[in-house]
Amino acid sequence: MSDDERRRPLADTTPFPDGLDERLHAQLTFLVEVDRLKTVLRQSPLAAADRRENDAEHSWHLAMMVTVLAEHADEPIDVGHTVQLVLLHDLVEIHAGDTPLYDSVGALDQEAREAAAADELFALLPADQTRLLRAHWDEFEARRTPEARFAKAMDRLQPLLLNWMARGGTWRTPGVTADDVRARKSVIADASTSLWAAARRFIDEGEARGWSRPGS
Repeated sequence: MSDDERRRPLADTTPFPDGLDERLHAQLTFLVEVDRLKTVLRQSPLAAADRRENDAEHSWHLAMMVTVLAEHADEPIDVGHTVQLVLLHDLVEIHAGDTPLYDSVGALDQEAREAAAADELFALLPADQTRLLRAHWDEFEARRTPEARFAKAMDRLQPLLLNWMARGGTWRTPGVTADDVRARKSVIADASTSLWAAARRFIDEGEARGWSRPGS
């Protein structure tokens, strides 16, 4: 498939019926387009099956985590808004691709790739929703609100749980040590003291069991 074909909205391949309201047409075009998220594979292994998770599964799991773990936030959060943030945060990977947490090379241009993808993807929506959803995405990236900080904490805690269940998972990435894991997961502490304490226990115990390379 050519790059132009990949960039063509999926809805164009089977055009909607004539006469649809223009706003609804744009919204449905976007909703069909984000079906692509189900095809973006992540590095994290599933706990329930012998395969890697995809981005849509990841985002759903984060929404569940926000719903269940909100009481552990150090600051009061709007749960509904935080769920919106985690559902939106990885949509850009439809065009930008997944950048694994421990991929230092991919991280060099990650911000630029994902910002360009956000411009392209959210533009499929009506103008007011383009501005709103892009603002939500920017909020998650900037982590300036309690909701964004908690959303980011869930984004780092969820793969930690999956790696624990896999007895290492991506902790075994070549060159990665337990100290690297601690450093990359430390943003959890920005949102929840208790969840960061629990995360540290998982990481420390994983190191003790040989599921990650020893830190310094």
